Amino acid sequence: MNGLTLMSHVSIITDHRQNWKVVHSLPDILFLTITATIAGCDGWEEISDFGDDNIDWLKKFSDFKGGVPSYHTIGRVFSAIDPRQFRKVFAKWMNDCQEMTHGETIAIDGKCLKGSYHQDDKKDAIYMVSAFAEANEVVLGQVKVESKSNEITAVPKLLDLLDIRGCLITIDAMGCQTKIAKKIVDKGCDYLLAVKGNQGRLFTKLNEIFNVHRLNSASKIFSAKVIKDMEEKKLDTIW
Repeated sequence: MNGLTLMSHVSIITDHRQNWKVVHSLPDILFLTITATIAGCDGWEEISDFGDDNIDWLKKFSDFKGGVPSYHTIGRVFSAIDPRQFRKVFAKWMNDCQEMTHGETIAIDGKCLKGSYHQDDKKDAIYMVSAFAEANEVVLGQVKVESKSNEITAVPKLLDLLDIRGCLITIDAMGCQTKIAKKIVDKGCDYLLAVKGNQGRLFTKLNEIFNVHRLNSASKIFSAKVIKDMEEKKLDTIW
């Protein structure tokens, strides 16, 4: 992890607190929270404890003049920052952390966050759409699916966050939409979209062209041609 790069990125996030009340700088709190989360911490208390246990390491990247913030402070700060700005900054940092190669596969998929629903009625679970770089095994960015919406509206927002020119974008059948395909092409990428019954006419046409019988016939013709070419080359060599 490039800690210095992370600190430079989080330093541009707007701090809405009153300056004269600030004890712990916003970059310090953000840096602590991100690194603690990467280390496996779950919840504000564990993040604060991580800071106490690793303060010497943290000071290699910032002075932490106010020491380690309490879990109350961390929670209040995160409730006040703009999540959209934080998401953009985090995605840019992730892009800086890994070297994207031409033609790399980026898998976009939506998942429900475990335990995110209301305990009383088991409803209103949080859904996130993520972009996963398969070669480097890192999540490049995430976007929350808004309530009363779906992944179709979230995918273009996620693509806007990413620098993925030259890559191959894969999405399941939910993302097989003309607007999403155009967005991917506009980003300088190729796409591989799954097709199912939600795209009835396209699904039917593809089945007509790429049905099993025709594919098997094409395979047999190709195999026969290869064998024939090999035999002719062998005869040419003998003569």
